Amino acid sequence: MLDPPTAQELADCPFCAGHEDRTPPETLRIGNPWRVRVVPNLYPALDHHEVVIHAPRHVRSLAELGEDELALVAEAWRRRREAEPSGYLHAFLNEGREAGGSLPHSHSQLAWLPEPPPETQHRIDRERWSPIVERSGLVLACPWASRLPYECLVAPVSPRGAAFEDDVLAPALQVLGDAIRRLHRVAGAVPLNAWLHDGPDWHLELLPRLTVLAGLELGAGIYVNTVAPEDAAAELRAAGT
Repeated sequence: MLDPPTAQELADCPFCAGHEDRTPPETLRIGNPWRVRVVPNLYPALDHHEVVIHAPRHVRSLAELGEDELALVAEAWRRRREAEPSGYLHAFLNEGREAGGSLPHSHSQLAWLPEPPPETQHRIDRERWSPIVERSGLVLACPWASRLPYECLVAPVSPRGAAFEDDVLAPALQVLGDAIRRLHRVAGAVPLNAWLHDGPDWHLELLPRLTVLAGLELGAGIYVNTVAPEDAAAELRAAGT
């Protein structure tokens, strides 16, 4: 379980309700009073880089959001894609400092790229994945040849394109929240990354950072995973009961 935030953390957080003057002017607000805000990234890595603040209350993980809140996050992603349709929109989540998270308040990021990265065009090997749960036309599974322990995918049952236009994007984020809750039960509140690959077979990927990437992984692209995907799937399946 996550430790409760300290009084200092709450006082310093620029994303909590009442601290709106600590962020750049928003590009999107959903709700009045607001429930999701989107603002330019104060320290952009790219020319067009935004932050989606998931809730006005101080939550540290996507796992703490309710299904209605996750649906609003998906709505924010969709509306920012509609408002800025050029290029490729990379939506991603960093939780924990070891995974690149700079602020504890739950948020995702939107980065506009000139074109789709090659990594986003890969299709999923559905025949060899290890399913965990299926709901709303989506499957949560551990991919075959997972790179790191408890790596997960959230994908439509059959390949679909145009993620930001798909009516199952909101349920996909809800399944991702379920996946992170299961992960927390199995391994604790570990740092993690997640992202949307919007291609001809769109899906969400969840990569817990339970091991350190070293020379073999970074230099040769060969990953050493100490937990077989079928075993990880069994543990995560049991963690939902």
